[in-house]
Amino acid sequence: MDDETEDVLIVGGGVAGLTAGIFTARAGIDTLIVDDGESILRRNAHLENYPGFPMGIDPRLFLEMTRAQAEGAGCSFHEGRITQLDDGEGFTAVCEDGTTLEATYVIVASWSDSSYLEALDVDLDRRGNKGFVETDADGRTTPEGLYAAGRMAKEYHQTVIAAGHGASVALTLIHDSDVHFYNDWVVPEGYFTDRGIDVPPGIEEIDDDERRARAETAREAMCEWLAEAHDEEPTPHPSLADD
Repeated sequence: MDDETEDVLIVGGGVAGLTAGIFTARAGIDTLIVDDGESILRRNAHLENYPGFPMGIDPRLFLEMTRAQAEGAGCSFHEGRITQLDDGEGFTAVCEDGTTLEATYVIVASWSDSSYLEALDVDLDRRGNKGFVETDADGRTTPEGLYAAGRMAKEYHQTVIAAGHGASVALTLIHDSDVHFYNDWVVPEGYFTDRGIDVPPGIEEIDDDERRARAETAREAMCEWLAEAHDEEPTPHPSLADD
């Protein structure tokens, strides 16, 4: 995969990056997520404060489900780590394996390594060996077209906040782009059209049969995901990995 051009390149396959990708892809924007498989969520023993899971959920299973959702939305993936990001006519990313990726927009959602940003005129808040990206209230950075989401943008270290911020930053990017977009909703048939309003871009009206079919598909999928215990162990903290 050399010299691939994408509309949006997302650096980081954790919760913030995956959620951002779900929103950009559902808006019809070609989205590539570069994932090195090292989301901090993999270190957690059990995720217990994410809405929608009353008894919690295995964090590694949660990541797999979120990645599957991103893939279903249309995201593509490159496995590896970005070592350098440059800007000019868009952005050029160089991966550890030598792959070169081109993109119009970039969302940085990896943490805690920000060294790949050093070639850019971007404000970094250095705290020890970690660097947080300075953003405006909507996730924009300098240079234009570069955004930051989740922990990289100094958001609180919580999964639900990372997911929400990833979605918020993605919506900022969508509205900054040339995509004609209103909102990402699925509504009952007639919600707009029965009031004489055209269905806005990004919204889908579905009839009751389709609503029931989607609900059943969702139920079956969740039953399948949760049918058996997830057997992957938590990833140890790097300082303990060799102990």
